[in-house]
Amino acid sequence: MLASPSGVRSTPFYAQPSHFTSSRRCKFLSSPNRPHFLTPKKSSKFCSLSLLLSRNGVGFNRFAVRALAEPEVSDSVTAAGSGLLQPVSVKIPFGNREILIETGHIGRQASGSVMATDGETIVYTSVCLSDVSSEPSDFFPLSVTYQERFSAAGRTSGGFFKREGKTKDNEVLICRMIDRPLRPTMLKGFYHETQLLSWVLSYDGLHCPDALAVTAAGIAVALSEVPHSEAIAGVRVGLLGDKFVVNPTTKEMEDSTLDLFLAGTDKAILMIEGYCDFLPEEKLLEAVQVGQDAVREICSAVKALVKKCGKPKMLDAIKLPPPELYQLVEKIAGDELHNVLQIKSKIPRRKAISLLEEKVINRLTDKGYISVEGTVGSVETIQDLIDEDDEDEEIVVDGEVDEGDVHIKPVSRKSTPLFTEVDVKLVFKEVSSKFLRRRIVEGGKRSDGRSPEDIRPITSRCRLLPRAHGSALFTRGETQSLAVVTLGDKQMAQKLDNLANVEEFKRFYLQYSFPPSSVGEVGRMGAPSRREIGHGTLAERALEPILPTEDEFPYTIRVESTITESNGSSSMASVCGGCLALQDAGVPLKCSIAGIAMGLVLDTHEFGGDGTPLILSDITGAEDASGDMDFKVAGNEDGITAFQMDIKVEGITLPVMKEALLQARDGRKRILAEMTKCSPPPTKSLSKYAPLIHIMKVAPEKVNAIIGSGGKKVRSIIEETGVEAIDTQDDGIVKITAKDLSSLEKSKSIISSLTMVPTVGDIYRNCEIKSIVPYGVFVEIAPGREGLCHISELTSDWLAKAEDAFKVGDRVDVKLIEVNGKGQLRLSRRALLPVPETSPEDLSSKQLTGNQAEVVVSDSGKASDEGTPKKYASVPKADGVPKENIEQAKVKSSATKLASSSKSDSAETSLLPRKKVFKRVKSGSKAVSGVSGKDGE
Repeated sequence: MLASPSGVRSTPFYAQPSHFTSSRRCKFLSSPNRPHFLTPKKSSKFCSLSLLLSRNGVGFNRFAVRALAEPEVSDSVTAAGSGLLQPVSVKIPFGNREILIETGHIGRQASGSVMATDGETIVYTSVCLSDVSSEPSDFFPLSVTYQERFSAAGRTSGGFFKREGKTKDNEVLICRMIDRPLRPTMLKGFYHETQLLSWVLSYDGLHCPDALAVTAAGIAVALSEVPHSEAIAGVRVGLLGDKFVVNPTTKEMEDSTLDLFLAGTDKAILMIEGYCDFLPEEKLLEAVQVGQDAVREICSAVKALVKKCGKPKMLDAIKLPPPELYQLVEKIAGDELHNVLQIKSKIPRRKAISLLEEKVINRLTDKGYISVEGTVGSVETIQDLIDEDDEDEEIVVDGEVDEGDVHIKPVSRKSTPLFTEVDVKLVFKEVSSKFLRRRIVEGGKRSDGRSPEDIRPITSRCRLLPRAHGSALFTRGETQSLAVVTLGDKQMAQKLDNLANVEEFKRFYLQYSFPPSSVGEVGRMGAPSRREIGHGTLAERALEPILPTEDEFPYTIRVESTITESNGSSSMASVCGGCLALQDAGVPLKCSIAGIAMGLVLDTHEFGGDGTPLILSDITGAEDASGDMDFKVAGNEDGITAFQMDIKVEGITLPVMKEALLQARDGRKRILAEMTKCSPPPTKSLSKYAPLIHIMKVAPEKVNAIIGSGGKKVRSIIEETGVEAIDTQDDGIVKITAKDLSSLEKSKSIISSLTMVPTVGDIYRNCEIKSIVPYGVFVEIAPGREGLCHISELTSDWLAKAEDAFKVGDRVDVKLIEVNGKGQLRLSRRALLPVPETSPEDLSSKQLTGNQAEVVVSDSGKASDEGTPKKYASVPKADGVPKENIEQAKVKSSATKLASSSKSDSAETSLLPRKKVFKRVKSGSKAVSGVSGKDGE
């Protein structure tokens, strides 16, 4: 067994004293302190089974073990040989506050683990690496997983499954922010698979975990055995007014006009990503400077921590191709490679490069530099070696193996070629990149013949899809995006499940799709990749500042960008195509924006230049792969809305960034000018297939009347009218979504009726009688709104039963005459009936109205029941009672006084108080009418 706990891997196993005890078999332990196996220097640098050795008869050549040399043990390592770090806690600056970094407390068996605490937000990050090196490739085998556990906020998922499962989009974006700055710091030639896991264990709702997670990841890698160049850290920069704030809280970010995330080392920037509201380039550079200063301060503190408790790096595991192979590949490819790189079209150039690569491999194979089998030496499996243990070991009589001498039979060794096929492929790719960079620097021309500032030809067209609400096809060179816009109501909004336990909906989202056919390849189609989610979010955040507010445009907006061709800058093509599609859908944008991707050749000395970094506008896929930077910028002539920069080398400084930003602004202006030439142009009006949305404002207390018990009322309205949806809010906002205008108007009328506030004096025409009761009828003045019309208010004449004159279903005109304290309505039909005209031949009683009492006068001085003609005069009332000093009416006949009707004329006096009624008295031959009150006058 291997007893040494050291993490140093520098010398081969056979150079160390034997650590094997007596055993018939060499067993591999699953202990966390198990040895890690590597190949010796004489074996192939790219052997697929790095724990196996070709037998050369020197010492113990069966196994190669990662170095077990005893390093100097720091104070943080226990002396008992456990190999576990002692707990270490330090505080490091993190903007305007400090964070707590702890290591050795949790995850001690990992290569590196860190617990980072900011306020009450805690992120745990661990780094582990495989024991065996994987097959060499042109990328570092790093995988990053970030997870926000709902238990961190004291809650569970709102979905059916309560256990965290599928990675959410926000988690994917943070995974990318961790991966992108780490990858450039990893040393080439290290192929041990590395896994970084990050969990949010506690969240206080105030301190964002993303910047903390990036910083914790950089510290964990720095403390681990993974070889890398520099420690990294990440910070967020906000802009509150005119003041930049490093790592602002969530409340501060609500008022910030800038969301800049920056990661880098103490020497250079490695990654920036951010979103703003048309921020000028100069202001953005100031923010980057503030962020870089904060990162530099964090990295200085991390270096001190690494010196205290960091593990030695596995520099011995780095396996680079032999230098002489570069010379051979350049000699064979040479001029032919130079000519191939001048092919302008992507597919023919890719096929030509592939054929040339095959030619180089065949040439080297023919010359004996590459093994025909593609392997080096005689490779045996672990089982083969174990099966031969009995033959190789000498058994002592007492049954124990002699610890000092294990005999191995010599085995003949095949001739070892110098290189493997994987070596050649890696070198050929690097040589191709070198040739491409030299062509750009020396000749001033790129693969497609453009100068560094030129932009590829641009064409665009709208109204491509007749049934879509909006569509546009944007083509820039060999990159093409088909953008489609769909409009809908709130039900189409994207619901977000977050740690804050706040119900959040996105009314605008852009979904980016990159099918393998866009690059002429065959591949798997399924869930969106991390790259697709990242590119889609970048384009979405770029377009968001130009959208109207929800009050101005109440639609939920979905944009789909399908990349139908790709040769670089597909995310920026999505920005341009999405802007045109939004205009075609009739969305009232504030302005138009465009996006462009910038590239860089940092070191031009190597290719005969003067050393000045060379910035490229509108880069292609090959320039992205071979260049040193991918800087995407979106906005208009006045400012920037979104930006993202990935650096592949260290050394990007602020002056280089400034030059790239200014060159990108010129490029955006030219792209915007080309977008105005779109043919056919955007319609800038709603499609006839788009839904109609009407917004109503009702009294908040009336919202329940629309919803009804258990939602019955709102469902009945939807079924009755045929609208798609009715959305209500607590503040009284009602949104009606319909496919056609007729159903919209019908539902609008019903809701207006349900939520109306009746006013005394309102008249309602053609209302239906819903029911009849002994004391009157109930009339529906509006859908769902009924009032009582008393039997006395139905007609001018006396009515014994309402059924005698009306039946259910009849339609009448009514007037609202009273609303009681309970909101019940009292209606009158009689108030709207025409007043009958009177004549000397046909006199009838007249209802008292207003503030007047009607008086009957006899022309002949006889009683009113004698059939003599009568005239009507009006006498003012005071508080509903005729005044005592009522002036007598003038009549043509002998003097008469005011008279009131007898008991048969009670209709005319019914509105008077009971204690004050008209009386008829006789005085001689004259009929006199007077008013009798309490005092008998």
